[in-house]
Amino acid sequence: MTSRRGALRLGLGAIGALGFTVCGAAAAEVLNPAELGGRNPTGRARAAGQAKSRLEAFVEATGGRMSVAVLDRISGARLASGTKRFATASIVKVDILAALLLSDATLTGSRRDLATSMITVSDNDAASRLFDVIGGVRGLTAANRVLGLRETAPAAAWGETTTTAADQIRLLAAITNGKGPLPEPARRLVLELMRDVVDEQSWGVSAAAKPPGSGVWVKNGWVPVGDDAGRWIVNSIGRIVEKGHDWLVAVLSDHHPSQDKGIAAVENAAQLAVAELRR
Repeated sequence: MTSRRGALRLGLGAIGALGFTVCGAAAAEVLNPAELGGRNPTGRARAAGQAKSRLEAFVEATGGRMSVAVLDRISGARLASGTKRFATASIVKVDILAALLLSDATLTGSRRDLATSMITVSDNDAASRLFDVIGGVRGLTAANRVLGLRETAPAAAWGETTTTAADQIRLLAAITNGKGPLPEPARRLVLELMRDVVDEQSWGVSAAAKPPGSGVWVKNGWVPVGDDAGRWIVNSIGRIVEKGHDWLVAVLSDHHPSQDKGIAAVENAAQLAVAELRR
């Protein structure tokens, strides 16, 4: 089991070989709610424009090594900044599970045990075994076409898979949309496991929840990159349900001097983006 605060090095292979480069903050974009499962926004257009500017400023202040995307499935309000591809680290485990559930919607026995370990404690051995079960790169690529992902490139070392924040919102939409490709038992299982992530791994987008009464589902990924002087990739994806809102949130980032600093940046980004759309 890996933890929030321990600087543990995950067995993800030569992840730094991806050749990350420094880039400025990409312009914030408005995502198409028809693609992501939301409804068209109405009176929020002006506020969304102001929110984009503030989110862009935050991303720029981090050196542009971050992408953020948020969708409110109820109102259709949405916001995104940055289009850079990032290595997934352990957030790809949600994608692996969704791919598995396309062919086995309930899971029983050892596969269910592996899925539980893979999501709730981020067990890497369980992820590797299930990645093999779905057919590795070829299987995940095929599943992602069904799930509606467009910008995710699976890698043989699954943690080196690259993706965008927008694609992670598409994945979350597939998991939460009753008219999506996953049957109800499969969607329920993914959400149950994301809800039951152990406390020390429940950071990230969950920081944007506004208690009391919020439901939170989360999966995080974190790894130091040897070819980036040991700096950290820190990613977080998840869902927050509160009165009047059903948020899907993805924050991807890299080049952090420590895991804790990466977590703080991701949590601040999630809080800012969701708070802007709450206005």
